Amino acid sequence: MDAEKDRLISELLLVRYHRGDASALDELVRHWEGKLFYYVMRLVSNEDDAWDALQETWMALVRGIGKLREPPSLVLWLFRTARHKAMDRMRARYDDRTVSLEGEEVAAVEEGVSEFTSEDAEQVHGALGKISVPHREVLTLFFLEDLSIQEIADLLAIPSGTVKSRLHFAKQALRAVLEEEEAS
Repeated sequence: MDAEKDRLISELLLVRYHRGDASALDELVRHWEGKLFYYVMRLVSNEDDAWDALQETWMALVRGIGKLREPPSLVLWLFRTARHKAMDRMRARYDDRTVSLEGEEVAAVEEGVSEFTSEDAEQVHGALGKISVPHREVLTLFFLEDLSIQEIADLLAIPSGTVKSRLHFAKQALRAVLEEEEAS
């Protein structure tokens, strides 16, 4: 429900901006800054890079908002732009200390089913930083940003089957990290 509310608020702010209300852009930034920062932090794992990527996202928004005519596409545009800016930053700092379970048999992914409780949130957030970026990204978008499989596929420009596969392996990788931490 919150994702739908966010989409509607964003669409209304875009319409207001296009009708000449410059304050709508400030409201849009305030509304999305926390969520986008959290998303970017899951990608770059460095606060300075995350703030830089987010700043570049806002600059892209300022330059491109006049061309963005379809209000429903705004949320995906924001995430896609933030992702590109984060990836640009991450390329220079990529380290390969990740856990990956690619290659195992793919199981079906049920949308909207979370296996993690709120009590585990801090531990899960820490473990997210220890899995590969593609896995971390789909988990963040699916469970924390409440995007659908198709929306994630559109955002990442990959087939929905790949999103399902990454989501499956991401949950396994996250589970492995959590079990490893629990054992130590």
